[in-house]
Amino acid sequence: MIEENKSQMKRFLFVSWDPLSGDLAWQIQKEGHEVKAYIESKDDINIYDGILEKVANWEEYIDWADIVIFDDTGFGLIAEKLRKKGKLVVGGSVYADKTEEDREFGQEEMKKCGMNILPHFNFHDFDSAIDFLKINPGRYVFKPNGDAGDEKSLLFVGEEEDGRDILELLEHNKAAWHKKIKYFQLQKFVAGVEVAVGAFFNGKKFITPININFEHKKLFPGERGPSTGEMGTLMYWTNTSSIFSNTLAKMENVLAESGYVGYYDINCIVNGRGIYPLEITARFGYPTISVQMEGIIDPIGEFFYKLAKGEDFEFKTKRGFQVGVVIAVPPFPYESNDIFYMFKDSSIIFKHPNAIEGIHLGDNKKINGGDLQLAGVYGYALVVTGSGLTVEEARNQVYNRIKNIRLQSMFYRIDIGNRWFKDSDKLQAWGYL
Repeated sequence: MIEENKSQMKRFLFVSWDPLSGDLAWQIQKEGHEVKAYIESKDDINIYDGILEKVANWEEYIDWADIVIFDDTGFGLIAEKLRKKGKLVVGGSVYADKTEEDREFGQEEMKKCGMNILPHFNFHDFDSAIDFLKINPGRYVFKPNGDAGDEKSLLFVGEEEDGRDILELLEHNKAAWHKKIKYFQLQKFVAGVEVAVGAFFNGKKFITPININFEHKKLFPGERGPSTGEMGTLMYWTNTSSIFSNTLAKMENVLAESGYVGYYDINCIVNGRGIYPLEITARFGYPTISVQMEGIIDPIGEFFYKLAKGEDFEFKTKRGFQVGVVIAVPPFPYESNDIFYMFKDSSIIFKHPNAIEGIHLGDNKKINGGDLQLAGVYGYALVVTGSGLTVEEARNQVYNRIKNIRLQSMFYRIDIGNRWFKDSDKLQAWGYL
């Protein structure tokens, strides 16, 4: 039996620009697989020390690995070359990368596939956008593109029906922003419920079940403060969804042509008039992948091995809902060596060390097998997850698990999942549930 189990163990090589997928790698390692990780970022050199084996040159380990996992966009060309050589790869393609990194391209591709996209207008200078808003007043969302598009705190959702707030934002900030933001988009605002639909793609088709998730992007409860990427997520799994069939399913053929393997997600606004896709995520989501592992029952290493091989399979998930909450310390959501210096190497203490279910890695390390400690420069401490047959049960479990944590100056949102009680009524009335 032992020899049989050993034969089933695989070698996973994780390749990252920044330390994003350590929690996934850690879980696969705990299942008994061999794991090595490469991180490009030098600011994060100490993250995962004592937890994962890190390598200085990932290309030296290609032949060693049974599966290579690229956890971000920007690896598409490399991933395609490895696949052509017969390597099992989870991660991007040139096409998939571009659908996320270039907003205009992503929008046009969704339109080509038959989705109902919102009117949007792209600009390379602020004066042209200011003139446009004066001639075409209305409510818009300001979205930086290119490198600035990664700075989520610069995204601004207009609140004035005549667009006066966006106009003033551009007029008063153009002198400060013109060197930072070379390219941006104004997207027509539409009211409704923000919901994302995602699924894992095996290189040929989406496998089921699919994932319906609700991101909480702002730093403070009630969707206030700067955008962080994500402070927490509510999700559930389903085999059928009209949101999926009207968005993600329409991209199956083009993704198959590109050879993409991995998770693919479209964030949407839905209302009584229709489904409006906003943007694409062509990679794992963070902390989405940690919350998904709370819900996936199958061994996660075996799951990704099957996915990389292109197998058509249905995986098992928990019934009900999963909730994930990000635990952070300053300077999150920004980077600052000076501020983080006060928290660097701080131990994360668990009041009940044997009750650490639902605890997922953030920017952590371990020294000589001791406490889990803070690492890096960002203050992204942990992700905590919970599940339940109802949203309230899932929320109770995750927040009870957070009570087990002692960490100086930690903060988190206390309302993750609360929007469901209002949004689900609307989604039900509009026919999406």
